[in-house]
Amino acid sequence: MAKVTFLENMCKGCGLCVSACPKKIVELSDKLNAKGYRPARISDQDKCIGCAFCATMCPDCVITVEK
Repeated sequence: MAKVTFLENMCKGCGLCVSACPKKIVELSDKLNAKGYRPARISDQDKCIGCAFCATMCPDCVITVEK
């Protein structure tokens, strides 16, 4: 099982990772981070297949995928 982590306070909430996820489990949070953006998060970690498309799409490299 893969584990995805986000550096939430560095995320700008651009949503590129949301559109890149083939399992549609990446979403933008309802809560704001320290910079005032809605950071991305995983809605269901167990469904993650570890493809790392989200991390590849992230322009700020705030996503880590561990297999």
